[in-house]
Amino acid sequence: MKSGVRESLIRDISMQKEDDYIIVHGGGPAVTDLCSRLNMETRFITSPEGIRSRYTDAETMSVYLMAMRGSINASIVLALQRAGMKSFGMSGIDGPTIMAERKKRLITINEKGRRMFIDGGYTGKILSVDGSLIEYLLSEKMTPVIAPIAVGLEHEPLNVDGDRAASAIAGGLKASRMILLTDVDGIMFNGKIVEKLDLAHAREMLKLVGNGMDKKIMAAIESIEAGTSEVIIANGNVEMPISGAINSKQRTVITK
Repeated sequence: MKSGVRESLIRDISMQKEDDYIIVHGGGPAVTDLCSRLNMETRFITSPEGIRSRYTDAETMSVYLMAMRGSINASIVLALQRAGMKSFGMSGIDGPTIMAERKKRLITINEKGRRMFIDGGYTGKILSVDGSLIEYLLSEKMTPVIAPIAVGLEHEPLNVDGDRAASAIAGGLKASRMILLTDVDGIMFNGKIVEKLDLAHAREMLKLVGNGMDKKIMAAIESIEAGTSEVIIANGNVEMPISGAINSKQRTVITK
C-alpha cells in the first residue's frame, strides 16, 4: 500500500467483512519530501541487477522513522477509524515483530558503470517474523497497520523493503492471500497482463520485467514458499482496488 491514503481503498477494505486484513504500507515519496523540507540530501543507489533503492544512513533513518512510523502510519489508522474499523498502528519494531540483520556492505554501480562496495548503513535483511502481536490484534477484531521498519540484532531500527516485509508477515502467518497493490494492472508481458503464474514461471518472469515489478515478484515467491496460498498483484489506483484484485481478471495471480 502506498503512503497516500485513498478513501476508496479504505472504504473497500471496510466492506470486506468476511476476512481479516493486515495492512503493510510504504511511504518512500513522503520520506523524500520530509528530507527535502529538512534540507537533507536524498541518496539513491543502483544494484548490479539494476534495482534502484534509497540509501539509508543514520540521519535518513531518523527521518524514515518520523515519516513511516509517524505521519503515514497514523493517517492510515485514522482513515480506517473514520470508516468504522478498529485499527492499531505499529511497525516491525513493536513486539518485536520483524527481526532483521543489518547489511554490512552494499554493492552499487557508480556513474561509470563500475561496481563499488559501500557501507550498508541502516538497511536490513529480514531474518524472522513473530506474529503473536498481530494475531492478538486480529483476535480483538483490530486491523494491524504496519510500517516496514525492522529491529536489528543490536536493537537498532532498520529500513526493510515494504513488499518483502509484507511477504515475510504473510508467509509467517500462513495467510490465505497476499495482495500487492501497484500502479499497473498486474505483471505485463508483451503488452498483455499475465493472469496466472506458478512458482517456476514466476522465477522465469523475474528476468523479463523491469525495476519495481521484480521486487514484487520476488516478494510473491518468498511469501508462497513460506506458506501463503496465493499472491495477487493488482492496480491500487482503481476505484475499489481490493474488490478488483479479488474478483476481476485485471490482475496477476501467483500460486505454488
